[in-house]
Amino acid sequence: MAEKQKALKVKTSKGDKAVKIFAYVFVSLIALMCFIPLLMVFSVSFSDNTAVVQRGYSIFPRNFTTNTYLYLFVHSGKRILRAYGVTFYITVVGTLLAMLITSMCAFALSIKTLKYRNVISYICNFTIIFSAGLIPWYYVCVNWYGFSNNFRALIVPQLVSVFNMFLLRTYFSQIPISLYESARIDGASYFKIWSTIAVPLTKTGMMTVGMMFALGYWNDWWNALMFIDDRDYFPLQYYLYNILSNVNAISSGRVPAGAAAAIQLPTETVKMAVTIVTIGPIIFLYPFIQKYFVDGIMTGAVKE
Repeated sequence: MAEKQKALKVKTSKGDKAVKIFAYVFVSLIALMCFIPLLMVFSVSFSDNTAVVQRGYSIFPRNFTTNTYLYLFVHSGKRILRAYGVTFYITVVGTLLAMLITSMCAFALSIKTLKYRNVISYICNFTIIFSAGLIPWYYVCVNWYGFSNNFRALIVPQLVSVFNMFLLRTYFSQIPISLYESARIDGASYFKIWSTIAVPLTKTGMMTVGMMFALGYWNDWWNALMFIDDRDYFPLQYYLYNILSNVNAISSGRVPAGAAAAIQLPTETVKMAVTIVTIGPIIFLYPFIQKYFVDGIMTGAVKE
């Protein structure tokens, strides 16, 4: 019996080994395809702009130099640091507030006994399909809510995401209703149930949706374009966008009268350096939370 099990184990292990080798090779190729563009961006940011323009991009730096980063941080170092601070602030505060509001709404809509539950869901879903338009939105935000040159303009417009709310409602709906009923019998309020039962049991969903909100705030430049004129409130993305626009304008000769029209600035390398400065913190943060995305993908894949 033991010999038969050993033979069966050896027979199946060969097939498993072949599948495993194929999986490793396939995933490695996909990872390499994703990593090479990022490596080229990093390489070009440390290359000489003239060499890049003449010979194109490469995996290794061409005529290694740090002039591009010196240009960014020496001429605009304090402004970039302040823009980093603004972006960090609105990302942390905005994500926390957005998760608080979104999780409460999602929890409420996941309770089937909620009165007018379907009507509320329909109204929320309606806003995904139809909107009032850019001009009414801008008028309401500026004239009614005073979203102009303040942090509210960078945080409030993105506080509620109906898509994220419905996504989080799916996680809450998977919690057995018997847990809620037991807590209600013991005298717990719905707020108590939300904070002590629903949120801890949906940690994967909370982290996934929270990361979506955080990426949205970190990458946002549209609200700054619409509502911000004061440079002290410029977030990182919008400030770097302005630097890149100015470099392109000067290099192409579109400069004010009386200015030098033939100034040569590192346009190509600036683009890559701006990309590295922008995505750097996200790259370092992602490895710590990627497991929650994996868990989120697997949620619902296995049925008992």
